Order: sequence, then structure tokens, then C-alpha cells
Amino acid sequence: MGATRTPRGKWIEEGLRALAAGGPEAVRIEALAQALGVSKGGFYGYFRNRAALFTEMLDTWEYEVTESVIEQVDSGGGDARARLERLFAIVAAADGPVRGITADIAIRDWARRDAAVAERLRRVDNRRMDYLRSLFSSFCPDESEVEARCLLAVSVRIGNHLNAADNGKYSRAEVMELIRQRLLE
Repeated sequence: MGATRTPRGKWIEEGLRALAAGGPEAVRIEALAQALGVSKGGFYGYFRNRAALFTEMLDTWEYEVTESVIEQVDSGGGDARARLERLFAIVAAADGPVRGITADIAIRDWARRDAAVAERLRRVDNRRMDYLRSLFSSFCPDESEVEARCLLAVSVRIGNHLNAADNGKYSRAEVMELIRQRLLE
């Protein structure tokens, strides 16, 4: 009986974990193989080289944080507010090496030094903003208000994880709930 191959997705997930932990320099084939408990030879059954892995990591991340989330939100039906509620719940629960915020933050950091990654990030952020605009504009007639709500929603998703400040007498969860409520008014 032959050895079981480590699935391609596991290499991609481990690559995103390494990226989140130490940036693109930490995404090394030997280190990924060691983390997966396999030999590095299996890597080459899926990827030509490290650059090919980077491309697939970004492809997977882009799909999972945009189209897959949008499909999940839209599949539940409902009006725009119901979809926004579902979107906020999905994003709040997002975890793991692909959809979790650590990958998003690591890719944002990487984009500061790599023009191709910056272009990919811009595409992802534009897709997110366009989807939010489509939802907010269905119940918010003021175009500037729609734009403000979109920017606030995206900024809170990213910035919440970078903010180390205390929230006074309120918990972070209470403040996030208040923001969610205000966005849906």
C-alpha cells in the first residue's frame, strides 16, 4: 500500500500560517514540510517552486475572503440588512490560516514591499467594498453615507485586531456590537 499524499490545500494552509508568523521569508519548503510532518519531496508533486506556492496561497486567500464569503452570505437569502448581519457573523467567526485575520494582516504587510501582492490586495479590498456598497445602498440613499459605512466596516474588521487600547468601561465585544448596530441603522 502506497503512502498517503499530503493534500495540496494543506501545503497552502501551512504556507499561510508561516506567512502570518514570519512574513514571506518564513515560507520555506523545508520548514513547511517539517511542520506538516512530511518530506519536502511531496511539495514538488503540486508546485514547481516556491513562487508557484505563493501564487496559489494568494489565489486561495483571495477566493476564500471574497467570492466564497459572498456566496455564503447570498445563499441565505433575505434583504440587505439580513445579508449584512450574516456577513458580519461570518467575518466575526472567520478563523484559521485562510479566512482568519492573521492571513489578511500578513498579506497587507507583504503588500507594502511587493507591488504584485499590493495589486492583489487592492483587488480584494475593492471587491469587498463593492459588495458592501451593493448591500448598504439598498437601504441607505445617501451615497456618501454608503461610502462611510463601507469604509468603517472594512476598517473595523482590520483595525480591531491591531488596536491594543482599552475600551473604557465597555468590553471590546460590546463596542463591536454597538458598531454593528449603527452600521445597520
